[in-house]
Amino acid sequence: MTASSTCRIAVLIPCLNEALTVPNVIRDFREALPGAQVFVFDNNSTDGTIEAAQAAGATVRKVTLRGKGNVIRRMFADVEADVYVLVDGDDTYDANAAPGMVAALLDEGLDMVVGTRISEEQSAYRFGHRFGNVALTRCVSSVFGSTFTDMLSGFRVFSRRYVKSFPAHASGFETETELTVHALELRMPVSEVATVYRSRPEGSASKLNTYRDGFRILVTIVKLLKSEKPFAFFSSGSLLCAIASVLLAIPLLQTFLQTGLVPRLPTALLCVALMLFGGILLVCGIVLDTVTHGRAETKRLAYLATPGPKHS
Repeated sequence: MTASSTCRIAVLIPCLNEALTVPNVIRDFREALPGAQVFVFDNNSTDGTIEAAQAAGATVRKVTLRGKGNVIRRMFADVEADVYVLVDGDDTYDANAAPGMVAALLDEGLDMVVGTRISEEQSAYRFGHRFGNVALTRCVSSVFGSTFTDMLSGFRVFSRRYVKSFPAHASGFETETELTVHALELRMPVSEVATVYRSRPEGSASKLNTYRDGFRILVTIVKLLKSEKPFAFFSSGSLLCAIASVLLAIPLLQTFLQTGLVPRLPTALLCVALMLFGGILLVCGIVLDTVTHGRAETKRLAYLATPGPKHS
């Protein structure tokens, strides 16, 4: 008997107006993971998604606060299981990859397995989304460490201790960035598994907006940098202020050495203000870095308080 047959597996499907596709997703994952309980969390759908999901045999719950991040927060809080499979309800991910991802999580004692998208269909994975994903993934890798190649995948498998220690601050599609950074921050054991990614069925529409959601994700990365690595964030600002102050002060110093006068008093005051502001930013970075270490230790303790994946 394998570990995957003795542990509780929950399939979590966030949905917004996916009546056309969610029955297929439920059916495919029930076949791929026999014995798993399938949950659909509906985010104020108006097209009969709830009725379609119930007819397909899923347990349906409603989340009125709009946004994928808000749905995931409720999912992780409300559902009790040993292994969590998170997948979008748009029928673009291959359910046949789920057993292998669950097995990898359990056999290797991992906390998160990401389904890396592979697609030959241009309509499934448009150039704008592909380029934005690569750019944002590299941005996160340069700041928090290189582990993933598809940071924005909507197909993931989690351990219980990951789910119950995840703070879930994001409200929208930027939640995938937060899911990735949480694992990197706590240095969790993670892995990727290549999965087929297909285009949406005809008649269904994507909720993603390449530029709007890409900008929101970029803003999320900056916010995470500020909150998770405050010394690097504020010391960068401090350095810029110091450089600007010195560059503005060089002509003033030359004039002073030649004439003994400081004719451009406003510029001199600006130089002093910039240097003082840079010093304040540096102090803020040092203080907040200490606070962040304390927060990280608290999250680490919450993570360790939950039993890890059961090995086969």
